[in-house]
Amino acid sequence: MSRLRFFTDEDVYGAIAPALRRAGIDSLSTPESGRRRQSDESQLAWASSEGRVLVTLNVAHVAHVHSRWLRQGRHHAGIVVASQRPLGDVLRRLVNLGMAQTAESMRDRLEFLGDW
Repeated sequence: MSRLRFFTDEDVYGAIAPALRRAGIDSLSTPESGRRRQSDESQLAWASSEGRVLVTLNVAHVAHVHSRWLRQGRHHAGIVVASQRPLGDVLRRLVNLGMAQTAESMRDRLEFLGDW
């Protein structure tokens, strides 16, 4: 089973991806990938093509994209949505999620960070 690999969109704290890497979790931020100012759908498509779970604060819109993709028979590597939280809280919850789930178990799932 493969470990989760995260892709944080540009609304997520820039320090999260490097902190996750220090915790041993593969992660990449939007600025690091050179994908600033891309649509949520484009970010999800790219993250999925790279086998990465999209982490975003754009809860309403990305949840809608997730539902539409599933109705269309499209697949993604997973989505984590969150409300704005303190940096340490976001990091702790993503580490918990990253340790508890696998790439296979996250496929086509939408997870709320507050649950972790």
